[in-house]
Amino acid sequence: MPDIERPLRLALAQIDVTVGDVEGNAAKISDYLARAADAGAQLAVFPELAINGYPPEDLLLKTHFLAAGREALDAVARDVDGMVALVGFAEHAEDVYNSLAVLAEGRVQGIYRKMFLPNYGVFDEHRYFQVGDAPSVVRIGETTIGLTICEDIWEPGPPASDEALAGAEVIVNISASPYHHGKGAQRERMLVQRARDTLSYVAFCNLVGGQDELVFDGYSLVVDQDGELVARGAQFREELLVCDIDPSTADAARLRDARHRPAARVRRAGVADLGRLAAPARHDATAVGGTRAKPLGPDEEVYEALCLGLRDYVEKNGFDRVLLGLSGGIDSALTACVAVDALGPERVACAVMPSPYSSAETQADARTLADNLRIERFELPVEGLMEAYEQALADPFHGTEPGTTEENIQARIRGNLLMALSNKFGWLVLTTGNKSEYSVGYTTLYGDMAGGFGVLKDVPKTLVYRLAHLRNTRGAKPVIPTGIMERAPSAELRPDQRDTDSLPPYDLLDAILEAYVEEDQGREQLIRKGMPEDVVDRVIRMVDGAEYKRRQAPPGIKITPKAFGRDRRLPITNRYREGPG
Repeated sequence: MPDIERPLRLALAQIDVTVGDVEGNAAKISDYLARAADAGAQLAVFPELAINGYPPEDLLLKTHFLAAGREALDAVARDVDGMVALVGFAEHAEDVYNSLAVLAEGRVQGIYRKMFLPNYGVFDEHRYFQVGDAPSVVRIGETTIGLTICEDIWEPGPPASDEALAGAEVIVNISASPYHHGKGAQRERMLVQRARDTLSYVAFCNLVGGQDELVFDGYSLVVDQDGELVARGAQFREELLVCDIDPSTADAARLRDARHRPAARVRRAGVADLGRLAAPARHDATAVGGTRAKPLGPDEEVYEALCLGLRDYVEKNGFDRVLLGLSGGIDSALTACVAVDALGPERVACAVMPSPYSSAETQADARTLADNLRIERFELPVEGLMEAYEQALADPFHGTEPGTTEENIQARIRGNLLMALSNKFGWLVLTTGNKSEYSVGYTTLYGDMAGGFGVLKDVPKTLVYRLAHLRNTRGAKPVIPTGIMERAPSAELRPDQRDTDSLPPYDLLDAILEAYVEEDQGREQLIRKGMPEDVVDRVIRMVDGAEYKRRQAPPGIKITPKAFGRDRRLPITNRYREGPG
C-alpha cells in the first residue's frame, strides 16, 4: 500500500507579503501552513520569493538580508510536519538564486533554482540572480511533482517538459506574476497549453498584493492534463485555494498518447531527483475538484487593481490618511472614489482650491462629490496667492503677455497647498493625472504632478471615463455628479479653456499612444493604420519631449502592458526623432 492515497489534496496559498519583512512574511506563511493542515492538505504551495517579498531589487545585494531570509525559511520549515510545503526564497549559496525550497519533516529537504530569469519590462532578474542548472522533481508518496518558478513555465519546453518526461504527473509553478489588464486570462490560456503539452496537471500559485508600482493579482489555478480547469483562485485578494487532484489520470493519458516516449529516453537523465517524501492522506476526499472563482470583467479588474495597489502602498508605507485636490473634473473624481473604496472615507481628505477661472458648476460638483463620498473637505481659494505671485513677478515679467507660465503658477500654488497639508499632518498626497496627460506632457512639474503616489498614472483618459461609469453603477445611487461625467475636460487655468485646445480628441490620442508607447510602433506604421499624419507627428513630438517630466513623476500603479517608469525606459537626452525634418 503506498504511503499516499489519491486524490492528492493541494493548498495554494496566494498571499500578500511585504518586501523586506522576512519575519512578517514567515509568520504569514506559518499561519497559512496551519490553515492548510486544518484543511487536510498534503502539499502546500506558496508564491515566488514569498519569504523575501517580490521584487526585492538591490536588497538582494545585501548579504545580511539574504541571511535573514534563510533563517526565516528554516524557522518555517520546523513547523512543517505530516505534509510537504513548497516555498519561494532568495538563496545565497556560491551565488544568489531565485529558489524554491521543499520543506518536510521539520527541515529543508531540497532546493530547485529558477532556470529562466526574465529581463524585460519590469524585470531585472539577471542583475541579481544566477541561472539554475537543472530541472527538478520531488516525489510525494507515489506522485512525482515537477518544480518550476514563474518564467520557467512561460517558456515552452524545459524545464517543465523535461520534468514531465521524467515522470512528473503534476507541474507546480510558484509565481510573482505582475498584473496588467487582461493578464489573468492570458496566463490561464498559457497554463492550459502547458498542461496539454506535458500531459500533466499544472498547479500555479501566484502572489497577490501591491508593491510600489506593481500589483499582483493572485488568480491561482489548477488545470488537468487535458487543460480542463480544476480550481481557480480569486483576483486581488488573499486566499487558500484547496483542491483535490488525481495524478493517475495523467499517467493514463500518457499511456494512451505515447508521442513523448522517444524524448523521454534522452531527457530523463538531466532532471534532478530531490527524493521521496511521505505525506499521508489527511482527508477523505474521493473526487477531484476545488472552488472556481469567476473572473472579473475587464474594467472591474482594473478598478480592483487600482484599489489594491493604493491600499497596499498606503498600508505598507505607514500612512494614516491620503489627500488630493478635488477639481470637479473626472480624474480627481475617480481618484477620490478609488481612495474611498480602498481605504474608507475616514482616511481620505480633499481640498477644493478655486481660482478666478474655476466655474461655479465644477466647484459645486466637487463639493457634491466630497459630500457623497463623506470625506473631509478643505476650502482653499487661490486667487489671493495668484495676486501675490503676480506682484512678485511684475518686474521680470514686465512687457510680456500672460500665457502658459501664469497657468502653471496656478497649478503650482495648488501643489504647494497640498504639500503643506501633507507636511503638517503626515498625509500622502495623491496626484490625479492620467496616462494620456503624462504621455504628452500635459502636466505641470511641481504643480499637478506634486505628490507621493499617482493612482491613475497608467490609466488612459478613455479608460478613466469607463471606470467612472463603472463606479457609478455600484451602490444605491451614483456618487459622481452628472456634470463631472458629461462636462468637456478642462484644466480651467484660463477663460473657456478645453483640453482639446492643446490635445487631439482623447479617443484618437489614446489610440496613437497605445500603438506608440505600449507597442513601440513607428510613425509610418501609425499612418498606415489610418491615423492622421499631422496628428501622429504632433503626438510623437509631445511624447518624446516630455520624458524629463515623466522621470520626475511619483510612482503609480501599473495596469497596462507597458507603464512609464521601470517598465518603459528611454533616455532624456536623446536626439533620435521620428517624422519629417
